Amino acid sequence: MPGPPAMVTTTATRRLAAILAADVVGYSRLMGADEEGTLNRLKAHRRELVDTKIREHHGRIVKTTGDGMLVEFSSVVDAVRCAVEIQRAIRPMTSASPSGSGSISAT
Repeated sequence: MPGPPAMVTTTATRRLAAILAADVVGYSRLMGADEEGTLNRLKAHRRELVDTKIREHHGRIVKTTGDGMLVEFSSVVDAVRCAVEIQRAIRPMTSASPSGSGSISAT
């Protein structure tokens, strides 16, 4: 007759992370006004600015949505610096857009 089942011990690995949540302000309105132009501008901003800043600050994109993303950083300082640099750089780009909005909000 077999004995009692063997106990399996597992250990969870924990780590601290800072999460940046970013969202395009006025995305639905922008899409309603000019869907193709909005998507093209969003892709360009991601390619030319956002993805570059995330890499520079050692972030990792966890999830993207139509107008937002979640980004993981191992450092709160890196997450905040990344968000601030993106917001500062995107402001002149979006104020020049014909629709007049589309800034990125990061929390």
